[in-house]
Amino acid sequence: MKKGNVTALLPIGVFLCIYLGLGIAFEYVMKIPMGFYNVPIIIAFLAAILVACLQNRKISFDEKLEIMAQGLADKNIITMLLIFLTAGAFVGVVGRSSAESVAYFMLSLIPARFSVAVLFVVACFVSVAMGTSVGTITLITPIAVSVSKASGFDMALCIGSVMGGSMFGDNLSFISDTTIAACNGQGCQMKDKFRENFGIALPAAIATLVLILVFSFQTDIAGQVSKSYNLVQIIPYVLVLIGGIAGVNVFVVLLIGILSGSVIMLAGGHVAATDLLANMGSGASGMFETSMVAILVAAMCALIREYGGFDALLAGIHKVFKGRKGGQFGMGLLVGTMDIATANNTVAIVMANPIAKDMAKEYGITPVTGKSDYSFIGGQTVTRELLERESDLDAIICATDRLAFGAYKILHEHKKRIPEEVSVAAFRGYDESTLLTPELTTLKFDSYGMGYLGAETILKMITGEPVSKKQIVGYEFIEGGSVKS
Repeated sequence: MKKGNVTALLPIGVFLCIYLGLGIAFEYVMKIPMGFYNVPIIIAFLAAILVACLQNRKISFDEKLEIMAQGLADKNIITMLLIFLTAGAFVGVVGRSSAESVAYFMLSLIPARFSVAVLFVVACFVSVAMGTSVGTITLITPIAVSVSKASGFDMALCIGSVMGGSMFGDNLSFISDTTIAACNGQGCQMKDKFRENFGIALPAAIATLVLILVFSFQTDIAGQVSKSYNLVQIIPYVLVLIGGIAGVNVFVVLLIGILSGSVIMLAGGHVAATDLLANMGSGASGMFETSMVAILVAAMCALIREYGGFDALLAGIHKVFKGRKGGQFGMGLLVGTMDIATANNTVAIVMANPIAKDMAKEYGITPVTGKSDYSFIGGQTVTRELLERESDLDAIICATDRLAFGAYKILHEHKKRIPEEVSVAAFRGYDESTLLTPELTTLKFDSYGMGYLGAETILKMITGEPVSKKQIVGYEFIEGGSVKS
């Protein structure tokens, strides 16, 4: 591990002092409601970047600008920004009426006894489709109030169900700003993140739903909410949800949602063309602060990394947390602490991303993998996919030498030096592997020995002789030049 520089982390400390300090002053000293949300977060980040620029006098200001520009030029940052804006446009198109249609449609189908459970499920669905927990809460809470007044359910139970469902859906949404920030910051596929998170969120959702049903059956039902709805307006949500789960490119999913939503809203006479464009613009504009935060954090983190701040932080984390589970706990603690300090999920994720990415590599947390056949073409395809997902990939382990041949070709095309930038190792030990430059590091199995042992084992099984469950075949480690020492 590289030698770090603790003082390089000062900009993060400056940001937290300004943001957290002003938030506490506004909230608890000046008694301003929602005090933290009155703090100019962009100004706090600008101050932190200024401090970063004043550090390390050995590097000129022009060089520092170049370093920040390189941080902003990362493909994941650009992708994140574009998805932010497109997702905002989608939310602007579908609007309030579509979410209300989902709620009233479900309430009309399900008996009044299960109204609160319906509120929870609807909040889950709408937040997954819209990608916003706060937006879902503002849309569905008025309906929850109506359900409480009409049916007799406790108001707190109704609103709490909406909040729980909104958090569940936002956690899994393909177009949530937190999901976008996390996935692009870590270089992973959204469908992979969905799969990992689903196993965590689903048990919590099931437990919540059971508790809601228990409380629901303890309430005497007075009436039921009944309002008109337009089922067609649900279609954009469904298309986005299905497309996201199916693994369709997020831009394609969002464009389908925007186009289908626009056609439905215009054809049904729900909105004028000019108002629709204005709503799209307002939705995209609503992502301005989030986009600016991503830009400023990328610039600041580029300087911190250059100064050795992340190396120092990782070294400190390694002293406290051991093993893969310890790394996961440390990563969660890091993001959680930043979330508490900033009172903003997205900001916390964007700030923690570069550190968490380094931690994932150091601790071996969910390594980037790819599947293919064992062909030369397959090696090319998977390597290309891996580089698209993880631009700074530092090692590739191939199941066969032939896959490694394909990996070599793509790495050379991307100007990736082997082993200086990317180490490559494989299994099989083909003679042709010695022709590669550098020679491939591989593990050569005793093929003759494997065949002999296999045949011998089959004959023993036929004659009823005992066969050992554990059989060892010899191998030879060929230390080429494709792995960085």
